[in-house]
Amino acid sequence: MSGVGVRGWWRAGAVALAAVMIAACGHEAAQDDPFQWLEELDSPRAKAWVAAENDKTLRVLEQDPRYADNLAAAKELGNAPDRIPMPRFANGAIENFWQGPDHPRGIWRTTSVADYESPQPNWSKLLDLDALAEAEQKNWVWKGVDCDPVTRKRCLVSLSEGGEDAVTLREFDVATKEFVTDGFVLPRSKQSVAWVDDNTVLVSREWQSGETTTSGYPFIVKQVRRGQPLTEAVEITRGDKSDGLGTQPLLLEDGKALRLNVVQRGPSFFERQFSLLTGSGTARLELPPKSDLAGLVGNHLLVSLRQDWTTEGATFRAGSLVSLNADEVIKNPQRLRATPIYLPGPTETLEGVLATRDRIVVTSLNDVRGRATVYTPQPDGSWSGAPVPLPDNATIDTVDADPQGSVAYLSVTSFLEPTTLWSLDTGTGRVQPVKTTPPRFDSSRYVVEQHKAASPDGTQVPYFIVHAADMKLDGTTPTILHAYGGFGLSQTPSYDGLLGRRWLERGGAFVVANIRGGGEFGPAWHEAALTTNRQRAFDDFAAVGKDLIARDITTPQRLGILGGSNGGLLMGVELTQHPELWNAVGIQVPLLDMMRYEQIAAGASWVGEYGTVADPAQRAFLESISPYRQLRSGVPYPEPFIWTSTKDDRVGPQHARKFAARLAELGTPYLFYEADQGGHGSGTNIDEKARTSALEYTYFMRRLM
Repeated sequence: MSGVGVRGWWRAGAVALAAVMIAACGHEAAQDDPFQWLEELDSPRAKAWVAAENDKTLRVLEQDPRYADNLAAAKELGNAPDRIPMPRFANGAIENFWQGPDHPRGIWRTTSVADYESPQPNWSKLLDLDALAEAEQKNWVWKGVDCDPVTRKRCLVSLSEGGEDAVTLREFDVATKEFVTDGFVLPRSKQSVAWVDDNTVLVSREWQSGETTTSGYPFIVKQVRRGQPLTEAVEITRGDKSDGLGTQPLLLEDGKALRLNVVQRGPSFFERQFSLLTGSGTARLELPPKSDLAGLVGNHLLVSLRQDWTTEGATFRAGSLVSLNADEVIKNPQRLRATPIYLPGPTETLEGVLATRDRIVVTSLNDVRGRATVYTPQPDGSWSGAPVPLPDNATIDTVDADPQGSVAYLSVTSFLEPTTLWSLDTGTGRVQPVKTTPPRFDSSRYVVEQHKAASPDGTQVPYFIVHAADMKLDGTTPTILHAYGGFGLSQTPSYDGLLGRRWLERGGAFVVANIRGGGEFGPAWHEAALTTNRQRAFDDFAAVGKDLIARDITTPQRLGILGGSNGGLLMGVELTQHPELWNAVGIQVPLLDMMRYEQIAAGASWVGEYGTVADPAQRAFLESISPYRQLRSGVPYPEPFIWTSTKDDRVGPQHARKFAARLAELGTPYLFYEADQGGHGSGTNIDEKARTSALEYTYFMRRLM
C-alpha cells in the first residue's frame, strides 16, 4: 500500500469512527430528550405546537398598548423613501435592489454613476420581483446577482423560496430585461457559481441526492456549457463528504484583462484549500489553511491571513494583508513570494478590502474605531498607504468599488450620526459625502462612551454605551446589552432610528460589548474563545453586565440582553449561568442544544468554532454550557423572548422550539415566536422585519420599563 493510500485509508477510517461516535452520542441524547420530535421541521405535530405557541405569544405582545406604536415606527422607518439606496457597480453603471411599500419583495434597478449621486436618481427597472412572484406563484426572495465577465450583460439571478439559503439560479439579460430563453437554469439547491466566460460557468451543487457534506454543503465542482444539460456537466474537482464547509468556485478579475478561476475547498469552517484552474486541470496554491483571497488588482493577488505565515524566507503575522504576483502564481503555485500591504498593530484588525482598477481600499479597526486607507502598488513591488480623512470615532464599512475605474464607496455610521455614504476617488484622494440618512431622532440629547470591564482572567473587555447626557447614576436606566462573540466577527456602533425613537427617547440605554470570540482585535481575539475555551466569551459578557451595574447605570431588574445566531447561544448561556443578572433575555434564531447541533441544519460546519461531541473533552464542555441541557427546575429564570424562522436552513428553528418546550415543562414563563418565512433572519421584506422588531421592543419595554 502506497503512502498516499495509507493516509487516505487512515482518514477514511477516522471519519467513519467520528460519524459513528456522533451518531451514538445523538442516540444517547435521544434517550433523555423528550422534545426531539420538535426537530421534525414540518411534521403535523410540530407545526401544531408552533401555531399554539405563536398564538399565545402574539396575544401577549400584540395586545400590549405599546405594540401598535412600535410597529408603526418600525414600518415608517423601514419604508422611508429617503433611505440610502446602497450602490453596486456593474459595468460602469450603478445597480441597486430596493424594497418599499410599492415593491415589498423588491425591485432590481439601474442608473448611471452621475445620476446615482444626484439628489433624486432616475432609476430604470431591470426586474420586478413582486410581479415575478405573482406570475409564478412563488414566494421569491432576492439573494443577489452575478454577471458574466465578458459582455457583462448576462447575469445569474439567485432566488430563494422564503429566505432559505438554498437558491434557484436563472440567467437574466440586462439589455432585454428578460430571463434568457434556454439560458442557464440551476434548480433549487445550496449552490455557488462562478463564470469562466460568457458561455461557461463552474457550479458547485448537490448533483445527485446525498452529494453534500455532513453539514449540507456541496463539495463537487463541475463545468457547465451553455445549452448543456446538467447531467452532462464535466467534473472539475471535488472536496470530501467529511469537509466542514464544502467546495465552491471563485472568479477573480483585475478590472483589466486578467481573470483567474479558483476553487476553494473548506475542510473546516476556518480552513481553506485553494486550487488554480489551468488548461490541464487544477494546481494547488500553497497558501496557509487560515487565509482568504481578498481580490485581484493590476496583477496583484490579494491574500488576507488569519494565521502566521512564513514563505520564501519572510514571515507575516496573523491579521495581515499581503499580495502575490499573479504571473508568479500561475507559473509556480507552490512557491509563493508575498509582499506586505497592511500589517496590524496590537489594537488593530483588518475589516474589509475593496479593489479598484489600480488600487485597493482597506478598512480596519483601531481600538474598535474605524479607519480607511488607500494602498497603491509601487514600481519596486511594495505598497504605499494613504489614510482616508473620514470622521473619527465611527464605524467605517466597505460598500463597493468600480473594478474598471477609480471610485470606491464607503459607509460611515455611529450611534448618533446618521449613516453617510462617501465617494472616494482612489486616484486623486478626493473624498466627499454622497448621500446621508436624514436624522430620525434628536441625537443632541445623548452621548456615547467607551468603557472596559475586567473579565475573571484579567482581560480588559471594551464596550460602547449610548445613553441620555443627563442620565442619573442611580441604577434606574433600562439598558439592553448586545454582543455576538463568535466566528471572528466584529461588533461596532451603528445608527438605528428605531433604537433612538423607541428606546433612547423613552429613557433607555444601549450597549455593544466587544467580547472575545469576535474579531475586534484580530484573529487572536477570536481564537481565544474557540471550543473548550468558549467560557471566556461568556465570562466577558457577564463582566460587562456586572460593570454596568457597578457603575450604577442600571440594576439587574432594569438590565436586558439581546443576541442572535451565535449570539443567541450566548444569550441562552447567560440565561442559565447568570439568571440573577438580567430581567429580559432576547434570543434570536439561536443555537441552544449543543449536544445535537451537529445534526441540525448546517451545524456540522461549525465544529471548528464549537467543538464536537465525538471528542470526549469537547463533548463534556458542550454539555456543561448547552442552554437546553442546563435548564434546571426551581431556578427563577427571567422570562425570555425566543424567536426563530421555519425557513432557517442554516441554524434551524429546532433549537428554539426545544428550548421553549423545556421551559414549559419546568413551568418557567417564556415567550416564543416562529415566523414561517425569513430564513436566518427576521423577515423577507420590510414589513415582516418591522413586525419582529415591534415584538422585540414591546417585550423589552414590558420587562425593563
